[in-house]
Amino acid sequence: MRRRWTSVLAAIVAIALVPATTVPARAATPITTAIYTADPAALVVGNTLYLYTGHDEASAGGTNFVMRDWHVYTSTDAATFTDQGAKLSLSSFPWAGGDAWASEVEPRNGKYYWYTSINGNGPGWMNIGVAVGDSPLGPFTDAKGGPLISDSTANSSPLNIDPTVFTDDDGQAYIYWGSYYGVRAARLEPDMINLDGPVVTPSGVSNFWEAPWMFKRDGTYYLAYAANDSGCSQPGYACVRYATASNPLGPWTQRGVVLDQVTSTTNHPAIIEFNGQWYMVYHNAGAPGGGDFRRSVTLDKLYWNADGTMRKVVQTTTPIGGGGGRPPSGTNHALTATASTSYVSPWETLGAIKDGFVPSGSADHSHGAYGNWNHQGTEWIEYQWPSARTLGKVATYWFDDDQGIDLPASCQVQYWNGGAYVNVPGQSACGVGANTYNVTTFNQISTTRLRLNITSRTGYSTGVLEWMAL
Repeated sequence: MRRRWTSVLAAIVAIALVPATTVPARAATPITTAIYTADPAALVVGNTLYLYTGHDEASAGGTNFVMRDWHVYTSTDAATFTDQGAKLSLSSFPWAGGDAWASEVEPRNGKYYWYTSINGNGPGWMNIGVAVGDSPLGPFTDAKGGPLISDSTANSSPLNIDPTVFTDDDGQAYIYWGSYYGVRAARLEPDMINLDGPVVTPSGVSNFWEAPWMFKRDGTYYLAYAANDSGCSQPGYACVRYATASNPLGPWTQRGVVLDQVTSTTNHPAIIEFNGQWYMVYHNAGAPGGGDFRRSVTLDKLYWNADGTMRKVVQTTTPIGGGGGRPPSGTNHALTATASTSYVSPWETLGAIKDGFVPSGSADHSHGAYGNWNHQGTEWIEYQWPSARTLGKVATYWFDDDQGIDLPASCQVQYWNGGAYVNVPGQSACGVGANTYNVTTFNQISTTRLRLNITSRTGYSTGVLEWMAL
C-alpha cells in the first residue's frame, strides 16, 4: 500500500510521486460498498474463500490514511461476500501506536497467524506484528508481545510494511515484505513468530515498490508486487508486476505486468485458486465516494498460458457470479408479488421491475422501467405476498438513462418481521454495478413483505429495470 510520505523521506520518492492529472475510468465491482476496504489477502480453507482486508475510514476529501482495524469477508462462490466484522484491531497489539495497514493470514499446525503492518510506539515508523487464532475467524491475539520486524532488524526494508507469508511443501515458511524499493525476505522458524536466519535482499525483483504476494504453482514460485515504473503506469500510480523463481528466495526473473493501474493510486495484489478458478484480488477506488484513501477490494478472474506465465487480468465492471446478461437461477417470487413504492415518476412503470424481461443493458427501458426522477435521497420499492415466502437473495438490475437517473450510491434490503421493517440478516454487498444483475445474498428469512431502500448519488435520481426475489 503506497503511503503519503513524511518529510524525512520526501526526497527519496519525489520523482515517483508526481501528481496525476488523469485517472483511469475502469473499476471492478467492490465486494462491499458498506465500508471502504483495502490491501486484500486471500486464503482458502475447505470450501470457503476468506478475504482479509484493511478498513479505510478517511473522510471525503481526506489527504491521508485513517485505518484502525482489519475485516474478514467470506464467500463460497467468489461472487457474494459476507462481512464477518472487524476480527483484529490496533487495540489487539498493546505496543501499537496506529496505522492498521496491509496484512496476511497463514495457517500452520491448526493455527492461523495474522501478519500485520503497524506503526509502533517505539523508534522508527512501521513494524510487522503477528497475531494468532485457532480458526480463520479467530479470535486473534498478539502472538509475540512486540514486533516481529522493525527498523532495528538487521537489513530491514526502508519501510517495513506489507508482509506476505508462504509455506513451502517441505514445511519451511518464508516472509517477504517492504516498500520504498526495498523488498526483503527471511525464513520463519516453525513457531511462525521468529525469524530463522538473516534478512536477505532477493535479486531480480525489478521495479519493486511494495505489496508483495508470494505463491507456488506447478513447482514454480511466483512473486507479484506493486510497481510504479513508467513502463506500466502513469506517474503516481501503480501496476502489478510479477516474477518467477525456482527457489523461494530467488533469484527472480521478471515476467511482466499482470494487472494494469487501477482507479486508486495504490495497488495491492492477492492471487488465489478457488474452486478450480484462479483470481486476482486487489483494490481500487470503484465504490461510490471512493478515492485514494477510501478504497474498495474487488476481484477478477486470472488465466494462465501454457508456459506457466500469467495473462494480464481484465478489469471488469460486473460481478463475477450471477451477473451479466443472464439472470441468476432460482424461483423468482417477485413474479407473484404486488409491487409498491415510495415514489415513481408519472411516465415510468413500476410493474416493469417484475415482468421477467432480461435487459440488454442498464439503458434498455424498451419494456418499461421504474424511475423516481426528480426525487433525490432514499426511496424504496417493495414486494408484498398474501402468505409468507422463504427468501435468501435478491438480484437488482439498475436503470441508468444517462440523464437524470443514475446508478445509486448504495442500497439496503429489508424485510417485514411482523411489526416493523428491519435489515435482512447477514446481507452481502448490495451491488450498484451497471449492465448486470447485482446479486445480494442474506440468511434465509420467511416474510410477507420485502423492501429495497435505494440511496441516490448527489444530484441524481434512481431507477430499476428488474428486481428479483429468490
